[in-house]
Amino acid sequence: MVKHQPLQVYEKQVFVSFVTGIYGCRWKRYQRSQDNSSRWVCTWFILLCSSFLLLLFWAYFWLVAQNDFNEFNLSVYNRSGEWRDETIPILASTIVCFSYITFLLILALFHISLGQQLNLYWLHKIGVLATLLTTISGVVSVNDIWGDEWGILLISLQSTAPFLHIGVLVTVTAVSWLVAGYVVRRDRTSKYFQVMVLLVYIVTLLAVYLAPLTFTCPCIMDRDSLKPRPDIIGRRGAPMLAPENTMVSFNRALQQGADSLEADVAISVDGVPFLMRDRTLRRTTDVSKVFPARQFDDASLFNWTEIRSLNAGQWFLESDPYWTVQTLTSRDRSRIGNQTVCSLVEMLRLAARANSSALLNIRRPPSEHPRYRSWFMDTLWAVQKAGISQKRVTWTPDTDRGRVRGLQQAANEKLSMEEISRRGITSLTLHYTLTFVFFFSFPREYLANNVSVTVYPVNEPWLYSILWCSGVPSVSSDAPQVLRKVPYPIWLMSQNAYKFIWITSDLVSFSIVIGIFCFQKWRINGMQNCNPEQIMLSAVTRQSSRDVNIMKEKLIFSELNNGLSSTEELSLYPENGYARYSHGAGKS
Repeated sequence: MVKHQPLQVYEKQVFVSFVTGIYGCRWKRYQRSQDNSSRWVCTWFILLCSSFLLLLFWAYFWLVAQNDFNEFNLSVYNRSGEWRDETIPILASTIVCFSYITFLLILALFHISLGQQLNLYWLHKIGVLATLLTTISGVVSVNDIWGDEWGILLISLQSTAPFLHIGVLVTVTAVSWLVAGYVVRRDRTSKYFQVMVLLVYIVTLLAVYLAPLTFTCPCIMDRDSLKPRPDIIGRRGAPMLAPENTMVSFNRALQQGADSLEADVAISVDGVPFLMRDRTLRRTTDVSKVFPARQFDDASLFNWTEIRSLNAGQWFLESDPYWTVQTLTSRDRSRIGNQTVCSLVEMLRLAARANSSALLNIRRPPSEHPRYRSWFMDTLWAVQKAGISQKRVTWTPDTDRGRVRGLQQAANEKLSMEEISRRGITSLTLHYTLTFVFFFSFPREYLANNVSVTVYPVNEPWLYSILWCSGVPSVSSDAPQVLRKVPYPIWLMSQNAYKFIWITSDLVSFSIVIGIFCFQKWRINGMQNCNPEQIMLSAVTRQSSRDVNIMKEKLIFSELNNGLSSTEELSLYPENGYARYSHGAGKS
């Protein structure tokens, strides 16, 4: 019988301790295990991945939805009656949760790479569940309040798809390191599961390689095919720089290069057309202070004298809806603070002086209104009084078209050419979500028949660029000061150039994946061919006692080659850190 008493030396693995400690609160070596993770542990990893993917979708949605943040706040205002910028807490919580889940996912991938069990700490489990449930509730709430906004995701992909494809390709290629390390292991108990993982990965990789075949990107085109730059219409003026539908706002829009002006028109009880977007005067005036008992009344139920007595600029300075007040000078703030509700005549006179045109969204008054039957005549009188050419005024309501002669007729819905000709319509004003549903097949027919198309609201350069590449002639924007800084589409690429980038990136990715699988196969085979006893005995390294932890283990085994017995002890000299064997004879 031969007895071995080796000293087994363990090095301090700082990185492994950091990873397992933060992820699972397993700071000591004996708490870690390289055994296969249980199904319950794998379930938490799946929940972590699900939370990450959902948050990635959620963060991307709010990134592209910046174009309509004001529309979202207005939707919340119409429900609650109080104006607040609800996007700030949503964005802040999204950034915090996404950073937290991404950090945990990175630690989990390190666990897989190092061969450690995925034991998620109970506190992190609560955080993952809370994040997942909060994100799901947010998606449900947005779908209820702002369900029409989901269409911007498909539209944004027509601009970002080529770049997202490269990002996904890099990610899938990097994941091959983990997949290869798992698949090439010689583990008979999980052979079936290894084959399934390999098949899923191959299918995913092929789908990513062929994804560009499904892309429809307007900006992948030759430069010679690019249409002229779309005209910019100041939607309610320049509401990010001054209160909407006020004279200072329309002046700012013209200063920022707007080619035309758009306004919302209502009719007072004494027949004066004035500019107001909301049904009531609560949000954009001080009606709650001047007429507190009537603050919830329809704006058109006030006479012009009462409307003119209201302040229409102080709310902008107080609420700062676009976070732009701090950029204004003291002179601008003083001028804005003294703004009153603007009449239609004042706005049209400004457009006439600037040799510009006007797009009017006229709201028909309620049935109890004294001007219910003559509102269109009041509007025509205001146009004539302003002295602007009727050919420069576009009329958008879809009622009483037969009585309105001379003005340009517009519609807010997609129509066939037969319907457009029958109604005498000369232009379409469409939301960008409707535009992308059919714009790739209809614009030539519209332009050939002198039917103009205006898309709204367009506030972000990426959306303006993709509409430019699509051939849209004009856009209506709350941010003309932003779009004026886009002299050319953000990106433009020819078909041949994109095909070259696509095929080259796929070939490079395929080569890297094959190389990773070969390297992992070679590495695993090399590890499995080593003698475990040799690995144990060679664990003693030439390091000081401060850098290593020493544990004694007794190993007893039988030697069948001879009948002798002896005791072999391994001792460690503290002065130099080297190990030696000492032999002692004895009878069994």
